Amino acid sequence: MAQGNGFTGLKRLVHQVRTAEFGNNPGLNNGHLVASMDDLQELVSNRALASTRLSWALPGESVRIVKILDALEPRTKGPTGGGIFPGFLGPATPQGTGETHVLKGAAVVVAGKLPRAQEGMVQMSGPAAELSFLGSTQNLVIEFEPAEGATWAQVDDALRLGAMRVAVALAALALEVEPDSVDELAALPRPASDLPRVGAIVNLQTQGAFKDVFVYGRTMANSLPTAIDPNELDDGAVVSGQYGHPGLKNPTFVHQNNPVVAALRERDGKDLTFGGVILSPEPVDQTLKELTSAHAARLARQMGLDAAVVTKEGGGNADSDISLKVDALEAMGLVGIGIFAEMSGPEGLGPPLVGPPTTATAMVSTGNYDERITLGPVDRALGGEVVDLNGLEASAEMTLPVAAIYASLSPIGWGRLTCAMEATA
Repeated sequence: MAQGNGFTGLKRLVHQVRTAEFGNNPGLNNGHLVASMDDLQELVSNRALASTRLSWALPGESVRIVKILDALEPRTKGPTGGGIFPGFLGPATPQGTGETHVLKGAAVVVAGKLPRAQEGMVQMSGPAAELSFLGSTQNLVIEFEPAEGATWAQVDDALRLGAMRVAVALAALALEVEPDSVDELAALPRPASDLPRVGAIVNLQTQGAFKDVFVYGRTMANSLPTAIDPNELDDGAVVSGQYGHPGLKNPTFVHQNNPVVAALRERDGKDLTFGGVILSPEPVDQTLKELTSAHAARLARQMGLDAAVVTKEGGGNADSDISLKVDALEAMGLVGIGIFAEMSGPEGLGPPLVGPPTTATAMVSTGNYDERITLGPVDRALGGEVVDLNGLEASAEMTLPVAAIYASLSPIGWGRLTCAMEATA
């Protein structure tokens, strides 16, 4: 879609949020976000939910959020902008063009108990706050109680749609506000150049209910890898519906802000040409893993890539999805770079990967899944009263694996941890 200045692509209108609260005069003014609790409560109301509770959890507060399911960044394309979160709130048609308003520094967080969900948490103050991106955002937390007779699938669907509606409603408060900055994200393909052409292969978990990721509202299970314009990610084409391995979780928020894509955009035209994004399922069956890896590498070659950064979703089973793909890329004469979290035991002495590559050697570590961390007590906990991982009161002091800190080991490149050989005398 060509815009008035001749720009073709996506224009991201960024509004910084620095403080947030509930109030009777909703709006965004100089970075202060005021939202109506009643209006937002109505958006999450659903027959599958007996009740919902909305609370703010702000940076620096003595608050811990437990049982985190998903997090979304508030965005909207406006009343006539084509629809954010296509396939859920709008038609499942390609997005990534026009204008998108973004509330940077805010998040909508769903917290509570669902089947197959593993305990994930965020500390809003102290050193542990730095381990999750949610430790520095103004978080609107949605808690819930399932309705009697509702299936867990219905509860999950209700929460997902409600969180999306809240995210859009918050972003809509900035529609008439001058943005703090504007990003112009050109559409692909990029013109040919002498620079190496580098893309991203994003593996999405496809293990059924509560461990699935949606593309345009649909699972990628039993699909072959597919190429998309990275601008589609900005408009919510990929939505998380998987609740395992919280430290390795790629919430919807992270897909909206894919760190590998952001880094490739930043370097485009400087020392590389950004070649695009391939989405791929993560099958459980080994034969299907090999099939999708071969097709992802074939597609990368057809896109003219010289190299691809490969990311994952999930635990050790997903290591093989990266390993097979980087090996398949190397077999095609392309460079494959894998981003892995290590599972080396509390002392870091065990084998780091469940399934390492055979031929590829370019690997990035996002930290040790099993490393222990102690969280100090907090005044208030949201999401639940007890931490299922250890049976302790949710606000109590506790020591647990860093794997329980939400997105702390981000295998899509948005963590602050890594691993390195210990220095010896």
